[in-house]
Amino acid sequence: MLMFFTLVSFLIALAILIAIHEFGHFWIAQRLGVKVLRFSIGFGRPLLSWRRGADQTEYVIAAIPLGGYVKMLDERESDEPIPAAERDRAFNRQVLWKRAAIVVAGPLFNLLFAIIAYWGVFMAGDTGLKPVIGTVEPTSIAAEAGFQPGDQLLTVGERLTPSWEQALLALTVAAMDGQDLSIQVRDANQHLRDRLIPREALSGLTEEPKLLERLGVTPQRPVIPAVIGEVLPGEPAAEAGLQVGDRVRTVAGEPITAWRELVERVRQQAGQPLLLEIERPGVGVQQVTIRPRAVEVEGQMQGRIGAGVQARDDLMAAYLVRIEHGPLESLGLAFTKTYEMSALMLRMMGRMLIGEASIHNLSGPISIAETAGRSASYGLEAFMQFLAVVSISLGVLNLLPIPVLDGGHLMFYLIEWIKGSPVSENAMLQGQKVGFLLLAALMTLAFYVDLSRLLG
Repeated sequence: MLMFFTLVSFLIALAILIAIHEFGHFWIAQRLGVKVLRFSIGFGRPLLSWRRGADQTEYVIAAIPLGGYVKMLDERESDEPIPAAERDRAFNRQVLWKRAAIVVAGPLFNLLFAIIAYWGVFMAGDTGLKPVIGTVEPTSIAAEAGFQPGDQLLTVGERLTPSWEQALLALTVAAMDGQDLSIQVRDANQHLRDRLIPREALSGLTEEPKLLERLGVTPQRPVIPAVIGEVLPGEPAAEAGLQVGDRVRTVAGEPITAWRELVERVRQQAGQPLLLEIERPGVGVQQVTIRPRAVEVEGQMQGRIGAGVQARDDLMAAYLVRIEHGPLESLGLAFTKTYEMSALMLRMMGRMLIGEASIHNLSGPISIAETAGRSASYGLEAFMQFLAVVSISLGVLNLLPIPVLDGGHLMFYLIEWIKGSPVSENAMLQGQKVGFLLLAALMTLAFYVDLSRLLG
C-alpha cells in the first residue's frame, strides 16, 4: 500500500507540473494567434482524447506520463501543404519575439505556479520544526565554533531562521558565498550568543548532501517513550503477547529509554530472538521473548515486530513553530522564496559542473517519487511545498541553453537575432543530437545516484 500511495502521489505531481508547463506554451500560443493542433499530457498511445474549440484542438492523455507537448501548426512539420488562409497562424511564420514568448512561457508558468503555491502556504500558515540543536559531535565544525546542545538558531548571517527549513536554506547559501558566517543563537539558559564559522570550514559543506551531518549537529527532537500503542494481529509482537500500554524497559539486558532505540534494536535482529523486559500497567515487570520478522526495506533485510508507538500529541508541541503572514507579505515572501530557490539550484548545478559539489546532490525519479509520497502523507501543505520545489526545478532546467529544451530554442533565437537570419536546419539538427546525448547522460547519472543511495 505504501508503494502504491507513493506511485500515485508521484503520478499526480507529474501530471500537475507537466500540465502547468505545457499550458504555458498553449495559452500564450493561442493569445498570439498561433493555431494549436494538440495538447498532450504524456507520450505514446493516447488513453483518452477529445476535441474542443473553434480550431478543434485535440486534448490527449497518453500512456507514458513522463512529459508532454503542445503541437502547433508548423510548415516544417506538416506532411501536407497548409491552406493559404491559415499560413499566418503557423508557428514558423511568427516574428522572433512571438516565437520566443511561446517557448519561454512553459518555464515561466512553472515558476509562476511555485509563487502561487508558496503564497498559499505562507497565508495558510507554515508549521516547521524549531531550529534547536539536539547534539553536537565532538571535534566537528559546530563544536569548534562553540555550538552547544540547546542552542536555538535565530539568525544565519542576515537571515531570520524561525524554522529548520529556513536555517538550512540560509546555511546552504552561506556555504556557497565563501565568507565567514556569523550565527546568532539563544542558548539553553536563554542568553543571546554569537557563533562564528570561518569560511575555510564552510567551503566543503555543500560537497555532499546532509549538510547538518557534515556540520556536526542534529536537530533537537522529543524523546518518545518506548510504550506500545498498537499491536498488529498475526505479527511477532502479538504472537509474543505484547499489549497496548506495555513499556519496554530493556532489550537483551540493555536499557531502553526511547522508542527509536527499540526500533533500531529490532531492525538489527531480523529473524533472531530478542529478550524484552516490559512493564505492564497493573501487572508489573515481565519478560517476553520475541523474534522480529525479516522484511526487505530498500534492498536490505530488517527486523519488524508489528507494533506501533503510543502517540502523544503534547510531545511535539514544544518543538514546533507556526509561521503565518498576511496576503501582501506572503506574496512578497513567495516571490523571494522562488527567486532564492531558483538561484540556489543554478549555483548548485554550476558547482557540480566544476567539481565543487557532489553529484549526490542530484535527485532522480526514484528520490522524487519517494519525496512525493512522503510529502503527500504529511498533508496538503507539505505536498504543495514539494510541488513548488519541483516546479522551480523544471522551470530552471528547461531554461538551460541545451538544445531540445526550451532554453536551447531560446539560444537559437538569440543567435537568429544577432545574425539577422534563422539558424540552419542542419545546425539545429546537430544541436538537438548533442542535447539528447546530454539529457540522456544526465538521466543516467540521476538514476545511478538514486540506485547508489538505495543500495548504499
